[in-house]
Amino acid sequence: MGDHSTGLSGVDPARLAAFRAAEVAAFDSANPVSKAAQAPEFLGGVPMHWMSDWPTPFPLLVREAKRAVLRDIDGHEVDDFCLGDTGSMFGHSPAPVARALKAQAARGLTYMLPTEAALAAGKALTETFGDFLWQIATTATDANRFALRVARAVTGKPKVLVFNGCYHGTVDDAMVVLDQGRTVNRLGLVGQVTDISTLAVSVEFNDLSGVEAALAQGDVAAVLTEPVMTNSCMVLPEPGFLQGLRDLTRRDGALLMIDETHTQSSGHGGYTRVHGLDPDMFIVGKCVAGGLPTAVWGMRAAVAERFAAYNETRPAGHSGMGTTLSANPLQFAALLATLREVATPKAFAKMEKGAARLAKGLSAAITEAQAPWHVVRVGARVEFICAPGPLKNGTEAARAHAHSVEAAVHLGLLNRGSLIAPFHNMMLVSPVTTNAQIDRLIANFRTVLAVLFPKD
Repeated sequence: MGDHSTGLSGVDPARLAAFRAAEVAAFDSANPVSKAAQAPEFLGGVPMHWMSDWPTPFPLLVREAKRAVLRDIDGHEVDDFCLGDTGSMFGHSPAPVARALKAQAARGLTYMLPTEAALAAGKALTETFGDFLWQIATTATDANRFALRVARAVTGKPKVLVFNGCYHGTVDDAMVVLDQGRTVNRLGLVGQVTDISTLAVSVEFNDLSGVEAALAQGDVAAVLTEPVMTNSCMVLPEPGFLQGLRDLTRRDGALLMIDETHTQSSGHGGYTRVHGLDPDMFIVGKCVAGGLPTAVWGMRAAVAERFAAYNETRPAGHSGMGTTLSANPLQFAALLATLREVATPKAFAKMEKGAARLAKGLSAAITEAQAPWHVVRVGARVEFICAPGPLKNGTEAARAHAHSVEAAVHLGLLNRGSLIAPFHNMMLVSPVTTNAQIDRLIANFRTVLAVLFPKD
């Protein structure tokens, strides 16, 4: 997608180019060790392709991370508000998780059998997120993929309804968009040879009439949605929208699947518990085990009964679900420690308070700069959006993205000691993030805006 929205941001292109050039030069000068250490052995120079998507001339190499601070190999300390893009939302290596992993590592890493910690983790999952029957995966992508198989199995229907601009990891079925009212494959997919619209239908977020029309076709097995659109310019649900999804799916025989991989930030038990949602299936990943790769997915008892009946009739053979290293004892050790000792109501209350402080400060800076931007917050998750708001759906969110502006702001903040998520303008406040770190980020943001929006 081109950077067609720079105009909405109100930033003068020439001023932006000069600021970006100065920040690139400053970063290059300040990080000679990271620059010299780049290795050609990895494809594209990085072990995962998106590591080159940061708005820096080259990636920083991290030496260590503690609490909410990164230390790179050039010796810089950086306040970390990215926190592994939610994976370390409770801070880096929380002590209870580190202790649990160390203890389990001495007893074995994986053996394809459950442990006592696994049984306790199941109880803790239900106590935290609600009354579901659980399964464990390694990533939320896997969890969503497996849950979709169950949804299709129990309904006998082929399609999943997803929202335009949605984020559900790299699930193939969700890689569709709306183009002039038609569901089509997203542009840019690598090696894509099938027409995903045979498996999915895309509707705009907050459009209940569009959902109703799609469900009326009778071929939708499930509506898969985040309760808040993330991994884009964040879009909040309008009043009644999520309840409307619940009512429509019940009426038309589709399952409602809530993916809370990013919206765990909403509070203890995620958005679903905080706002009293009632999905048929529930998916959560990233930080659920304190940063160790883990995801969980669960189904209501009624869905489990239908799935059991389906299993009795299907031919013997591979289900297409599950991976060998999923549900390993390390995951359960970290999961149990996180749910019992880290992701507590007290921790979320502290995160909420800090995030409110951050959102208030960023909003004040935007007002002072007279920038046509706005701030959105969902619990501990805060985003500034370089366009007027609020936004209603994925089309508006895509239009609001000002990629060159965002990249320059991100780099300007990093050069001043504040790291935010690279793919959008997301900032997380952890239980160990200090007010001093929050205030530094606000001050750095104000400094950057003063350059981009100078007073006459």
